[in-house]
This record gives sequence, structure tokens and C-alpha cells, in this order.
Amino acid sequence: PDTYVEIHQDRTARVAPTSDDAKWFPALTANPVSCVVHRVVMRGRTLFLDGKFYAPPPSAAGAAASGGRDVGHAVRAMSSGPPTSGKHFAQFQPPVPASPQLKKAAPSVVVRKISTTSLARPAIEVDTIDEADAVSAASPLEAALTTTTPLAGTFAAKDDVSAAAAPLARVERPLATSRLAEIVARYGNENPFYMKHVLSVRQFSREDLHLLFAVAQEMRTAVQRYGMVPVLPGRVMASVFYEPSSRTSSSFQAAMLRLGGQVFAASSETSSVAKGETLEDTVRTFGSYADIVSLRHPQPGSVQGAARFSNVPVVNAGDGTGEHPTQAMLDVFTIREELGTVNGLTITLVGDLRNGRTVHSLARVLAQYKNVTLHYVAPPALAMPDSIKRDVALRAPYVVQSEHTELTDEILAATDVLYVTRVQKERFASDADYEAAKDAYVIDNSLMRKCKRNMIVMHPLPRVSEIAPEVDTDQRAVYFRQMQYGMFVRMALLALVLCRNF
Repeated sequence: PDTYVEIHQDRTARVAPTSDDAKWFPALTANPVSCVVHRVVMRGRTLFLDGKFYAPPPSAAGAAASGGRDVGHAVRAMSSGPPTSGKHFAQFQPPVPASPQLKKAAPSVVVRKISTTSLARPAIEVDTIDEADAVSAASPLEAALTTTTPLAGTFAAKDDVSAAAAPLARVERPLATSRLAEIVARYGNENPFYMKHVLSVRQFSREDLHLLFAVAQEMRTAVQRYGMVPVLPGRVMASVFYEPSSRTSSSFQAAMLRLGGQVFAASSETSSVAKGETLEDTVRTFGSYADIVSLRHPQPGSVQGAARFSNVPVVNAGDGTGEHPTQAMLDVFTIREELGTVNGLTITLVGDLRNGRTVHSLARVLAQYKNVTLHYVAPPALAMPDSIKRDVALRAPYVVQSEHTELTDEILAATDVLYVTRVQKERFASDADYEAAKDAYVIDNSLMRKCKRNMIVMHPLPRVSEIAPEVDTDQRAVYFRQMQYGMFVRMALLALVLCRNF
């Protein structure tokens, strides 16, 4: 039950020349491959999504209850397929009973310690012991699994070391960036983000977003293991924010630092803007010092205008009530990571939809997915702008849009993603209007009891009173995980914008 494979017939992909499939079938690298496996679900668990395995560890009840173990990387390491030039791949040999003569033969290799002090060259240090003293309860396959990771598809030895010679002093894994190169190769070695301004979600197709999300998944894995992915050493980002920001500015800065780059920050109070300098001159100035500029400005369309005068890529970090493209990207990435797919979901946007730039960008991105239903729940004065609804209808006539002023039980019962936004006090002309609208919708435990068990609650943050703190402990509340997903997406975006290849 709940086991199926989702295949996209309209998608194509390329087999990377460095992949294991290319070693067995070199002809696959010549042309794109149609009908791409998008998702594999077993017993309700997503085990594979867009080229990434998500195999849970075996439970106490056994591997069958947990979906099994991902031993693909071990099988690749022990493959007897065609060898790569200059490398010898490990061969799986069944155990042979030891004789007295063999006990005195060449010593065996036993793992002693894993060293991860450097991301560029993580390695396993090995020592040798005499065969007569080697006693291990683990099987050969379990030993191979403990010394192999998804980032290291194979173990390679140097040409001058033979199987009968002394044991290897060091067995090294490939660079972590090789996995990123494989991802780009899978998309035809075309990087649609390279040296481009990131101003609106309308610039990028669904395939472009899939590339971004695949790189973000690798960034997540590498950061969790090593803390950073130094693909941008020596690069500098200018963080220019004309509005207050905690998450977006910090997320961009943390992303750049974890990529090995540097950051300097400026604001309207600390720059020459206080002296009357124009935004265009400011962007020109910072573009002379940095390789990329992340820019937030209170006027809609201002970032697009300033980007015309910049000689380095500009990333829109929010332009008033206009757009917030990187927030929409991380929102969709969050949905994919938490629910496995975006297709076929019912997504309810609640709160200040007129002034919320995050929901403007998000609605446009969701229009690229199939069979999506969008509920807009807001007071009449804060309803979703007609321009956004018209844009979604033109881009995706099959997306169902509906407007509501009440968050009814029927809407809650059908919702897969409840996306809540705060009522933005800074956008109101009077405090009285703000006070009348700020508590129109409050998400608390009594309301959450009316929702699905497998739905999620999202929020771009900061929140004021629209989500009660008691909801934070609900496993369906993902808004704090959403922040961390945002750093991985921005790491991927910065890397793709500044690196043609990895």
C-alpha cells in the first residue's frame, strides 16, 4: 500500500560522463534521456526524489518496515564493470578460510578513524594489523557500507599500488564538488543562473528550479557533514539592505560564508544614501568592490531599475510590495522536502496578501506546477492583487484560484500547505486600520485540530500574533526548518550565479 513510482514523461535529463551508468552504457551520454523518474514512494515514505535517495535507517521491526537500506553506493563501489583509466575499483570477494600460511601473509586494512577536518579532501585513515589478530563481527558488505558514503561513489587507489603490495596508507574520497558537477551535467551542462541578475521568479522555468533544488540538496548534505562547501573562495558579496531584515540578510551572509566567500554589509544609515546618493550610484559603487550584490529596497521595481546600472549580478532580496524571488524559491523547496512534491497540492495563503511580496512571488512559482489549487484567504482590504491572479491565470490556466474572507473548516480540511503571513504594520497609513486587521486570522491548536495530519504550516517570518506559540511544538509547523532550508537554497543560488562549472 502507498507504494508507487512517479515518472515525468515531458522531462529530459543527461547522463553525466562520470556516472556509473556511463561506464556501463557510454552511448547514454550522447543524447538526452526522456521519461525521468521523479519520485519513488514505498509504504508512504519518499525514498527517491529528483536523483536523490532518502533511505531511512532500518527500524527495530526490520528493514521492510522502514523501507529498506540504500546500498546502491556500496554496490557501485564493489562493481566489476569497466574500469576507469588510471583507477582500480574495489572488488567484492567472498571470505576465504584462513590457512596458517595466509595468516603470515600481507597484513589487512582496518579502518581506524574518519577524518573530516577538510571538506576538500575528506579521507579515511587506515592502519594495518596482522591477519591472525583481525577479528570482526561485521560482514564484508557491512564493512563496505561503513567506509562508503553517497558523496564517494567509489574508492580509487594510485597506479603504483597493486593489490598484492603493502596496504594503502590513505584511501581518499573524491572532492565534494564532483557531485555538484554531476548535477549540472545531468541538466545538459547548462547553467541558466550563471552571471544573471535574479530579479523575479518569472525569469526561471520549472527545469531551472529543479536544477537549483538539486544543488540545494547537495549543499544541505555537505553542510551537515562538513560545515561548509568552499566553492567561492576569494569571492565577495555586498549585502545592501534599505529595510530592516533579520532572516534574509543573515541567510545571505551565512550562505556566502559557508561557500568560502566574504561579505560586507551596508544600509541607508551607514552609506552615502544619507547624503542624498541615488540608488543607481550606490549599486555602481558596491559593484566595484564585490562580485555580487544582494539588495533590498522599499520601492517596488527599484531593484530591477538599479540592476540595469550594475556590472555584477544583483539578487532581489525584496522590493517593497513587489517580489521576493529567493523567498519563493525556498518556500517551494521546503514544500518538496517536507511533502515530497508540489503537484496536486492544495495551498492556502492567509493574511496580508495585498502587501505581502512573498505570496506574490510564491503564487507565480506555484503556477508552474500541475493540478495545484490556490485558496486566497484575506480581509477584503488585503486581498491578493488582481495583477497577480491574472498573471497566474495566464501562465497556468489549469491552476484553480479562489478567494475567501473566512478560513472555514472546509478549507482547512482540504489544505496541504497553510502559508500564513503577518499583517504588515509598516504598509498601513493609520494605526487604526492596522489594529482592525492584525488579528483577522490566528492559527492556534484548536484550529490545527481541523487540519490534515500530513499537512504543513509555513510562515516567511517574522510573526506577530498570527500564529500562537503553542503551535511551535506541532510537528506540522515547519517555519523554523523553513529558515534553514532558505540558507541551503541561497547557497545553491550564489554558487550557480558565480560558478559556470564546479
